[in-house]
Amino acid sequence: MIKVLFVCLGNICRSPMAEAVFRHEVEKAGLTEQIEADSAGTGDYHIGKPPHHGTQQKLTEVGIPYKGLLARQVTIQDFDEFDYVIGMDNSNIRNLRQLVGSDHPKLMRFVDLLADSSYQEVPDPYFTGDFEETYQLVKEGCENLLLLIQKDRLLS
Repeated sequence: MIKVLFVCLGNICRSPMAEAVFRHEVEKAGLTEQIEADSAGTGDYHIGKPPHHGTQQKLTEVGIPYKGLLARQVTIQDFDEFDYVIGMDNSNIRNLRQLVGSDHPKLMRFVDLLADSSYQEVPDPYFTGDFEETYQLVKEGCENLLLLIQKDRLLS
């Protein structure tokens, strides 16, 4: 089983959106028995809460389920459990590096999955209010991540 963890600050906007979108892409590809996803936050602000209403609204609009997603905080054990730990912004990456004590081979920036290199990080719609922009970036990145995993792991 290949396991992917998306990480943002509070785990109510970007990372649960990425988790839901990625799960949807995995399901469409018929790979649910081989790939799973989760999300977490570097902060403990929203533990146990569902995704932000803006994230819920956007996912509902595009027909992607999010039922059962609840915020949690990332742990050092996540680096043992997951094959990919993907930070949504530079602050998340710094916090994750501090958690594991250095850079880690499983750690990557979400924006590195995007074709448009003008983005340095995925904007946080909690602050920007632009859930559409975040969704478009998340969708592209998740599609590219799935292709990367399929290529690297020879999945079809």
